[in-house]
Amino acid sequence: MMGLFTRRPEPDTSALGSAALAQTLAGGALVPSGCVGVVFDQGGRTRRVHAGGRADCGEHEQALCFHPGPYSADLLPFCAAPELGLRLTFGVDSADPRLAQQRFDLFLASEAPAGVALAELCALLETTLQHELAQGNLELPPCTSHDEWDAFRAALNELLYTRFGLAVGDCVPVDLGESVDYAQLLLARAAEQRAAAPVESPAAVPAPPDDARAMRRLFLELPCVTSALRLIALPPGPDLFRRHQDVLQRLAQLALSVTTMPALELAAPGVRLDTHSQSARARHSEAAVTALNEAWALLARANAGDADALLGDAERIVANLELACAARRVVP
Repeated sequence: MMGLFTRRPEPDTSALGSAALAQTLAGGALVPSGCVGVVFDQGGRTRRVHAGGRADCGEHEQALCFHPGPYSADLLPFCAAPELGLRLTFGVDSADPRLAQQRFDLFLASEAPAGVALAELCALLETTLQHELAQGNLELPPCTSHDEWDAFRAALNELLYTRFGLAVGDCVPVDLGESVDYAQLLLARAAEQRAAAPVESPAAVPAPPDDARAMRRLFLELPCVTSALRLIALPPGPDLFRRHQDVLQRLAQLALSVTTMPALELAAPGVRLDTHSQSARARHSEAAVTALNEAWALLARANAGDADALLGDAERIVANLELACAARRVVP
């Protein structure tokens, strides 16, 4: 039996700074040396605790601690060329006193409330990089010139800071040919294609387990995206102002829609939704999260390019969010 003044066991944080970026911390535990604590509530509000401080949690609050790095990862920019890689050195950006909430803290509260391993984060970075290259928002052409490389590096730095709150220390091209197992790569792609094929069996398919995570992200991040978009400086002009205000109003309505979204398993109060319809709802949630990621990427390039193209992209992203959220609400 523990006495009144028994010391609480300290968490094992040996993986932080190497295999893991962040892990959960028991309420009241001391933040390890070299790490930073983050306490957050269900509404996504966060506060930091310095190393050596106690992560005191109130009601409905959780605590994490993270090591700022630096970390290193090899990313694959193009799936069709697995031998071409980028070696990235990055770390968690230091706190900006001008911000009420740090971007990495929001990432932890929204996407990684149970902590995040380095391999998991690197997979997210790679997916983000590949998506932006495929969309043409980042350019990395063959035989890249110095100017093209500098433009790519600047855009990548801004993307990872805006999306994850990470600061890139270095990024160099590397040849991964010797470490790539092409046979295993082809087998993995074939397995993914088989898994994505439609199921002909009439047996019930369980709903994906990530609907709650997707809805959590939409609930916590949509207001932050709206606030960041509101601060974008646009050149004077009545048409640009009107379009900007329209996008902001639609985003505010989307945030309200997310807060009143029906539960995944309910068709109506007391009426359970079948598993096929739950799977459909979960897919719409994932589609909304894809559009949300594009919104963060849009904010990363907000200061580059013309305002008309920026608002055009914003209108497209908001339309995709509206479509996905409306489909998520409807009972199939």
